[in-house]
Amino acid sequence: MNKKLLLSSVLFFSVIILFAQKTEKVQNLRLFDQKRLHFGFTVGLNTSDFYIRNSDVFFDTSQIKQVYNIENYQQPGFHLGPISNLRLGKYFDLRLLMNLTFTQRDLHYLVLTENQDGEQYFDTYVMKISSTFLQLPLLLKYKQERINNYRFYVIGGVDPTLDLAAKKKIPENKMPMIRLAQPDVYAEIGAGIDIYLPYFKFSPELKFGIGLTNVAVADNTEYTRSMKYLKSKIFMLSFHFE
Repeated sequence: MNKKLLLSSVLFFSVIILFAQKTEKVQNLRLFDQKRLHFGFTVGLNTSDFYIRNSDVFFDTSQIKQVYNIENYQQPGFHLGPISNLRLGKYFDLRLLMNLTFTQRDLHYLVLTENQDGEQYFDTYVMKISSTFLQLPLLLKYKQERINNYRFYVIGGVDPTLDLAAKKKIPENKMPMIRLAQPDVYAEIGAGIDIYLPYFKFSPELKFGIGLTNVAVADNTEYTRSMKYLKSKIFMLSFHFE
């Protein structure tokens, strides 16, 4: 999903740049970037997964249950929220967003288990971890010179994130399941294109974020003992309207 999202976004941006380099046209919203403060909203798609680092007790043969493998599967999600943009100068803006982001990440555990007769067999556990994030990214935006009704930009910053779906206690019918710690902080970097239309500015943007904290809550089971840390990752394709 990430590769398809990345390739389609790069292709889309490339087509826009080619059109932007054509002959000079009448500029829409000529004074838009002179505003000190303006607002808008964003909607988009995302895929999210984990970065897993195995611990020293991964595949520990002294345990009755041994984690043999952990695989991480992405699921599509979406996000939406308002935008606040502060003009710092000709080339720089400061942006504050408040996204409500819906994601799901699936962890597939392959566990080698030994029964009372000493026979070994494999069990597969699938943990469907659904999250509803409240994200508050604070981002610095660098803009290139405007070409006709287009402007390319790069963006980066930090994103404090609170998982509203994180629960202190997991229901028995969903066990085994690991809990995720909250809050988290992402480092984010991305790029996009501002497209100046007659009545508003439209900006497709591709952004990558990686969590800086270990979000796995230790529960003294083989499912968390097998991980040194568990960090979140997210790809976001956003469509801004300002």
